Amino acid sequence: MFESILGVSVPCQVGMITDNIDSAKKKWAEFLGVEEPEARWCGEYAICKTEYRGQPAPEANSKLAFFDLPNIQLELIEPNTAKSTWRDHLEKCGSGIHHYGYQVPDIFKAMEDMKAAGYTLTQFGYYGDGNGAYAYFDCKADLGCYVELLCSFH
Repeated sequence: MFESILGVSVPCQVGMITDNIDSAKKKWAEFLGVEEPEARWCGEYAICKTEYRGQPAPEANSKLAFFDLPNIQLELIEPNTAKSTWRDHLEKCGSGIHHYGYQVPDIFKAMEDMKAAGYTLTQFGYYGDGNGAYAYFDCKADLGCYVELLCSFH
């Protein structure tokens, strides 16, 4: 029987990069026929401890808006101008799909599994409220996008 690298095969999230979150969330809300979500900044570096390519990235931040749909979450991301995986994507590819996110039970084990499979960690951080973590891996050569690991600590 086949088992995925992460132990899960169904994504819980699709992440889209945009250069204008207010416009994007309005258009998505109209398209989906749902309420427009609030956009908010990721969080403070003191809690998030964002690392970009293995180095502290205290200036990296983005505005986020989440559509919680029946089977998947749509995340809209508008990066600030600091270097980040989000900014890289916007500069190289423009607006569009950035990642598929997977909820994993142990983010640190999943990160090791991704590294062992040959994927490069580009960004790591904690949720703005500190109760979880995320990690982006560059899977563009093989999968055409980034993969985000998501892990809640409750």
